[in-house]
Amino acid sequence: MVETSEAPVSRATVGDSEFDRDTAVTEREPGVYDADLSAGWTIVNAVNGGYLLAVVGRALAQALPHPDPFTISAHYLTASDPGPAVVRTQTVRTGRGLSTGQASLVQFEADGREVERLRVLASYGDLGALPDDVRTSAKPPVLPPVEQCFGADDAPADQRGVPGSSAIADRLWLKLDPATLGWALGEPSGTGEMRGWFGLADGRPADPLSLLLAVDALPPTAFELGLKGWVPTVELTVHVRARPVPGPLRVAISTRNLAGGFLEEDAEVWDSADRLVAQSRQLARVRLP
Repeated sequence: MVETSEAPVSRATVGDSEFDRDTAVTEREPGVYDADLSAGWTIVNAVNGGYLLAVVGRALAQALPHPDPFTISAHYLTASDPGPAVVRTQTVRTGRGLSTGQASLVQFEADGREVERLRVLASYGDLGALPDDVRTSAKPPVLPPVEQCFGADDAPADQRGVPGSSAIADRLWLKLDPATLGWALGEPSGTGEMRGWFGLADGRPADPLSLLLAVDALPPTAFELGLKGWVPTVELTVHVRARPVPGPLRVAISTRNLAGGFLEEDAEVWDSADRLVAQSRQLARVRLP
């Protein structure tokens, strides 16, 4: 069990938090949901991909008979803008333990033209019904204590405008391992790794839906490879493995191969009981010098 002396004070609960309000969807008709994408979850000028996945994930949770995402894969087709959006869902199959659905998130241009932002295929189940049987060789990341890690507020005033800083930083409680912060000092390590403590700034406890955000909330590993600027997601697949217990999460992300202007990011999310609660892989595009 991990102990930490510093964590956000819980001022919000699951169902009553900024994250819940900003990912809320309203059923317009069976399978069709209205959403309002908040500008509070933007990176530079685009809405964060993990937040978008949580919006679509919430719609699928309402459309399918099972409550929890087990696996969810999204292809990001065009950059999303803050403002109104529509999520259209379709049930592909329902079974006793798993149900599968697909969804599209669309927005509308000023001339009324519809633009699809992302398309998702997912299988849902009930994490609470799974047997308590874990056989794994995976180990949680080793992080310094929270008080020895750094967040956006710890940077000198003249260094807070680092690439990727944005409105989303105000909604996250993020403390990064100093070993992965060379990019912020102009000395990237070249390792392609990013690690840190993660939570929501208002102290809302983590749940399966917020794990879809957690896997995509740390600065891009491309920064530690010496690259700058926006790193848009092309495809993101998340496996949710367990309901996290209360307490801060630990997130570790690594990249082993950057080629042709694309890289992969493999993420693991661990809870305070040392359980692997989510895994992901994404393909992202980078801007080469």
